[in-house]
Amino acid sequence: MPGGGYPQKVMSTIPSSPSSPSPSRQATAVILAAGRGTRMRSERPKVMHPLAGQPMLRHLLDNAEQVFDHIVVVVGPGMEDVAALAAPHAVVVQADRLGTAHAALQAEAYFGTGDVAVLYGDNPLITAQTMRELLACRRQPGVGLALLAMRPAHPGRYGRVVTQGDNVVRIVEWADATPQERAIDLCNAGVLCADAQDFRRWLNEVRNDNAQGEYYLGDVVTQAVADGVCVRAVVASEDELRGINSRAELAVAEASVQRRLRHDAMEKGVTLVAPDTVFLCTDTVLAPDVVIHPHVVFGPGVTVERDVEVRSFSHLEGCVVRQGALIGPYARLRPGSDVGARAHVGNFVELKATTLGEGAKANHLTYLGNAQVGARTNVGAGTITCNYDGVFKHTTVIGEGSFIGSDSILVAPVTLGAGVITAAGSVITKDVPDDAMAFGRAGQDNKAGYARAFRDRLKAAKERG
Repeated sequence: MPGGGYPQKVMSTIPSSPSSPSPSRQATAVILAAGRGTRMRSERPKVMHPLAGQPMLRHLLDNAEQVFDHIVVVVGPGMEDVAALAAPHAVVVQADRLGTAHAALQAEAYFGTGDVAVLYGDNPLITAQTMRELLACRRQPGVGLALLAMRPAHPGRYGRVVTQGDNVVRIVEWADATPQERAIDLCNAGVLCADAQDFRRWLNEVRNDNAQGEYYLGDVVTQAVADGVCVRAVVASEDELRGINSRAELAVAEASVQRRLRHDAMEKGVTLVAPDTVFLCTDTVLAPDVVIHPHVVFGPGVTVERDVEVRSFSHLEGCVVRQGALIGPYARLRPGSDVGARAHVGNFVELKATTLGEGAKANHLTYLGNAQVGARTNVGAGTITCNYDGVFKHTTVIGEGSFIGSDSILVAPVTLGAGVITAAGSVITKDVPDDAMAFGRAGQDNKAGYARAFRDRLKAAKERG
């Protein structure tokens, strides 16, 4: 429908009715998250691709929740995973992807009577502080519309913000821009904030007579200027406002997030020996006086208490490391693991759903899965808990102060009491009472002269060719 109005919109909502506005002036954020991520070459919705261990939409929601009274997320058909992530916020479906202005209009029923800001799920790094500045700019006397803008090092195909003095006069999309307009370095981040009533009117006036045949949200600026409304831009950093439309841009955004997380960690008293080699998640909790050596990766859900040292090439996910523990090098802590105070998890040791008691040690070449290891227990090199029978996971319990000899195989379910010793190389299939020594070896038989005879046979065979 070139140059025409919108086709009839199709909308479904979760929940089924908008929230009632409060007597005081409210602020609503509309997050556009219907993009399919074609340039990502992925079947996963664009906003579900992770940054620092969290879907990019989650980053934006976390910050928006600090600023706005209500949040509405616009998704595409079949995006149940995006809708689930957005819960408990309202969700509307843009059945036909006809442009950003059309997407924003799908949330019209939720605008209320206060201010409305339209954000983008693929602009996930906008901070709560920048959102507050946007809202404050909009609420300045005489300002009817506020937008976010940036000056990127390489403006590329961003829409350009055309200004006269302090006022914005229009947004021009790159595809529709003249060479002179493309030379402008002030670029549109796409985020707008206006009074709800004005926003409704302007969105309904947007037309699609442009190179792409789409309804651009940026054209709301044109509508506002035509109404004689003052439009102002809030300029923020490219790191905050960069859009993510490809895997390469996702990698650039990841680097930006990691720089921010590393800086915050060091500001809070964490030592990162080689910061650029350490990768954190948004929910990583590192206490002061933690020391992280080079090439350490933190997956989601990690908490590390004071005075812990994590040595190089270790990977931690979904675990707790208690005060004074020593991890690595080359250690792997998987979800459900809890490493006790002053415990040691050494090189090439893997823990999964395991509690390692205070002062316990597993220093080398060991797998502990679904295990409960008592305080001060020493687990020798090469020990394995056989926790999986092909169908079910089973638990190994080792009491306090025990000594598990090297190359012990503990076949779960099995319980070893306190003060137990297992002989090196044992296969333990039965429970061991407190203070007992368990031997699970095959009998040894020494054959005198057999080694020499064996070598002689090999030599003769080799000589025969």
